[in-house]
Amino acid sequence: MSGRRSPVWLGLTPEPEQELPSTVAVLRTPGQPAPAPPDLAAAERRRVEKLILHGTERRWLRYLAEVTALVTSVADGTSHGDPQAALIAGEVVLDHHRMLIGLRGSGYGRTAEDRSALESAVRTLRTQARNGGGG
Repeated sequence: MSGRRSPVWLGLTPEPEQELPSTVAVLRTPGQPAPAPPDLAAAERRRVEKLILHGTERRWLRYLAEVTALVTSVADGTSHGDPQAALIAGEVVLDHHRMLIGLRGSGYGRTAEDRSALESAVRTLRTQARNGGGG
């Protein structure tokens, strides 16, 4: 397998593919109560499975950048998404991005801005959760 299609990125951690589909489905339906409708959660799970089975590291990081945008929009108040779902998704993606430092390639460098945005968003969402606020 060529370096461009190296599957090394798949071995980081199972949490993104386990936890993101349901939380991202909630974030994609702002203003709706959690959990997300089963069909939306199933569609998100299929999308993640397709990325894992047939995608590339670049496509996976693009998906995680979408998740980062959803998380940060809840944290900064530009979206009325579920803060608890945003916190879970933010922590999962932030942990993933931090682990990229152990892999060869440019993934860690490419996610620097997202890591910074997620660190701030997670801090904000944790503070809101401690203070009993939701947005």
